[in-house]
Amino acid sequence: MEHEFTGQIQQILASAFGEAWEDIYGTSPLLQYLNIKTKSATRGAKARGSFANIYAVYVLVEDYLKNGFDKREDYPEYEGARFTDLFRRQRELPFGSKLQNHALNSRMNEEFKKYFPQVDYVPILRDPQTNHYWINENLLKIRAGRKTYNIAQPIIGIIDLYIEAKRGAFKKFIETCERLKSVTMEGDSTAGDFIAGLLAPNIDARIFEIVSYAILKLYYHDQTVYFGYDLENIQGENLKLYKTGRTNANDGGIDFVMRPLGRFFQVTETLDVRKYFLDIDKIERYPISFVIKSEEDINELKQKLRAGAERQYSIKAIVEKYMNCIEEIINLTVLRQRFREATAQGYLRDILDEVIRQSRVEFNYDDEAK
Repeated sequence: MEHEFTGQIQQILASAFGEAWEDIYGTSPLLQYLNIKTKSATRGAKARGSFANIYAVYVLVEDYLKNGFDKREDYPEYEGARFTDLFRRQRELPFGSKLQNHALNSRMNEEFKKYFPQVDYVPILRDPQTNHYWINENLLKIRAGRKTYNIAQPIIGIIDLYIEAKRGAFKKFIETCERLKSVTMEGDSTAGDFIAGLLAPNIDARIFEIVSYAILKLYYHDQTVYFGYDLENIQGENLKLYKTGRTNANDGGIDFVMRPLGRFFQVTETLDVRKYFLDIDKIERYPISFVIKSEEDINELKQKLRAGAERQYSIKAIVEKYMNCIEEIINLTVLRQRFREATAQGYLRDILDEVIRQSRVEFNYDDEAK
């Protein structure tokens, strides 16, 4: 696989190894894996970024280099890096503040084996008893011709370059939002087209969640519900949508919460029925509205979820109980319609404001800019 960032990977390898770089790259599944995972580097902030699995490799290789094992032969005697140190370091890296432990524990190895089933080694070695970790040195020492080359330092260089590319793309995204925010004052349709363009199946999951929240927050915010304990004391209250935390966070399956109705919203891009029902189970089968990054018709989405439920559960009563917990499905078509309605009411600039605010928080933009 070759993409725009591949050339930059090749330059790093050529600088490190001279003419041997092609043989090294062709022999190294780990370098080829990094090439696969960095294809979004030059596609802008809207393209899905890959950080969790890459950072799992990064922190282990960094530990390897910090201890000088690229110039020593005693790595097999090393006691290993502590999980707490690796986990803390992951979260210190740009875009890594909310990463979980899954990549270090299993997901990186699982994905690597998916791409390279013929390779005998997995990249991350772990001792569950001590919770210590190692990078598999067999994947760092590459035989090319008559020499053995250590690719640890170029791996760090490749990932650092990828981080810089993604940071630059996100900076441009924020600057575009800021510019379009001022354009809306002049009635230009460019800002609306820009936001509408973020409602697409191939958009980065975090940006999709942020834009969905901004649209729904402004769509609902001037709708009023009335409550009271008796007819003489009825009060109106506007609907308010709250974002419960960072995107992709392990927060029990609740991305947005609406007051005063107590509605829960979960943003997703999968049709894996197990994921939906896991979210429902986490909150004791409380109804959830699902915001799905899909162009499919809502009825078709419901049919697919029902079919998945029937495959998983053979009891009709169980299937119905889960399906009744799906309060509403909001697909891309519905989001676009609600965006048009909010824009027609004059809230385009407010939506851009919210996208900028949430994006700065999500991507630690203010911290990175300092």
